[in-house]
Amino acid sequence: MINGAIQLHGKLEHTNLMKEKKQTAIETLETTVDWRLGNLRGPNIQRSRKLLKDLTGVYPQHASSGLTSDTEVYSVQWWAPAEEGQEGGLFWGVTHLHAGRVGNEYFMTHGHFHALPTRAEYYTAVSGRGILLRMERSGRTWAEEMTPGTLLYIDGRHAHRVVNVGNEPLVFWACWPSDAGYDYGTIARDGFGLRVLERDGKAVLVPVVKEEHVEHID
Repeated sequence: MINGAIQLHGKLEHTNLMKEKKQTAIETLETTVDWRLGNLRGPNIQRSRKLLKDLTGVYPQHASSGLTSDTEVYSVQWWAPAEEGQEGGLFWGVTHLHAGRVGNEYFMTHGHFHALPTRAEYYTAVSGRGILLRMERSGRTWAEEMTPGTLLYIDGRHAHRVVNVGNEPLVFWACWPSDAGYDYGTIARDGFGLRVLERDGKAVLVPVVKEEHVEHID
């Protein structure tokens, strides 16, 4: 043995001790989080923007709102260290939901179910004031407050949508499984059971009355 190594066939082979020492080296990670400002930096950071023209199905009154179709409603950054659809992976992201209204309805995210109902999600707000709408497949919908420091656990069976009811951007972080998937189609067809409207300067929850289809037989 020479200096912790074994000489075999004229070469020095490192012992397990030397291998362990190599494994204890501290790596410099390239992905960083600015928690308060809501920014991600590093490789595999993805970004998307939702403009008003992308949410025409969410806001039926958008054409008469006086806002341009290119108005940004919210933006998302997320770190994707795992492949989308990979079982056992996690994504980490942040949403900036701007303050504003379309008519008397507050700016909100599109909202969705997870394609896999066994995949839950966490939200936590760091600035602003908002409401998390949650909905079961039955259509039962309820609201939960989002303020800095609140931590919300979202059951994988529940649709979720965030509404900004404040006067500044609502910034919130999220963590969700990389194989959760998205079901936007159900929301596009059925919507949520509640809408959040501004009335006399306050946010009001308004139940959605769905029209029943009546088939006429001559």
